[in-house]
Amino acid sequence: MLARMIWMALLGGLVLLVAGGELLVRGASSLAARLGLSSLVIGLTVVAFGTSAPEVAVSIGAQLEGSGALAVGNVVGSNTFNVLFILGASALLAPLVVSRQVLRVDVPIMVCASLLGLVMALDGRYSRVDGIMMLVVFVGYLVFTVREGRRQASPNDPQVPIKPAWLSVTLVLAGLALLVLGARFFVSGAVDLARLLGMSETVIGLTIVAAGTSLPEVATSLMAAWRGERDIAVGNVVGSNIFNLLLILGLSSQFGVGALEVPPSVLHFDLPVMLAAAIALAPLAMARGFLARWEGVFFLLAYVVYLAYLVLDSKGHDALPRFNVAMLEFVFPLVVVTLGVLLVQGLRRTSGERA
Repeated sequence: MLARMIWMALLGGLVLLVAGGELLVRGASSLAARLGLSSLVIGLTVVAFGTSAPEVAVSIGAQLEGSGALAVGNVVGSNTFNVLFILGASALLAPLVVSRQVLRVDVPIMVCASLLGLVMALDGRYSRVDGIMMLVVFVGYLVFTVREGRRQASPNDPQVPIKPAWLSVTLVLAGLALLVLGARFFVSGAVDLARLLGMSETVIGLTIVAAGTSLPEVATSLMAAWRGERDIAVGNVVGSNIFNLLLILGLSSQFGVGALEVPPSVLHFDLPVMLAAAIALAPLAMARGFLARWEGVFFLLAYVVYLAYLVLDSKGHDALPRFNVAMLEFVFPLVVVTLGVLLVQGLRRTSGERA
């Protein structure tokens, strides 16, 4: 009986998330045209904020209940999931064109925000002062993005059909409501399932909850890629990661009786993996100005390897030492060489465009 209820919550949540992602993309695309903003800017702001709503609710709620490990794991796991799984799956569906603004501005900001999140966690917590600093940086990023989007908007930019304002707003609000409701059902079922399997709170946050609260980004980015709104697909992920780090960690650290504690395993492994995933996006996109299908496969395989490590480590499996050796002696050097070659190609491509 309990297992049936869990699976019903998971399936119902997925249905609501897909429907919410479709409505949100339709409404946001129309608002972009009406407000004179590009689809990219809408993806980096309105859509990113909306799809990050489940992470906000889960992380703040977890901190209020004294489960700081779940709150931090949710944000860190969501960001890793966003880059490796969502961009990987979206690129597999349709090659993703990455605009110059994303490459030159937003990806570096995402990398810097990831680095900031790692540095601030070195003392094992996010204090209220750390959170205020993150929120200040977040407001500055938001103001800069909107101003640049309006300044760079061109009448010649392709625009989607403009719906009536009331209809666009209704679609966005309805989409957000379905996303939040769907995420709530899914996370509730996923957490119950994870507890039945005996997983720790930190691992639950990094995997089940992170994937569950990121499903709005999954639905929105896949729908956007399918409908040809590829700026929204990429901008949604990059913007959501920036929102997660600066807004959610900043807000979560202001709640509860103490600081937002960072588990040692997250500090020493998961935060560096999150930073590495953010850094890896740059050379892959720079090489040709888009993410190809094979690069999507690369990201998806990287996420599977990350999950495999978390599961083996949480169970103390005998295969973990051999897994670590294979990663350090074969996989890691191969990935570094591949990214290095792509980075050189990207720099040559950029230099050729300037010439």
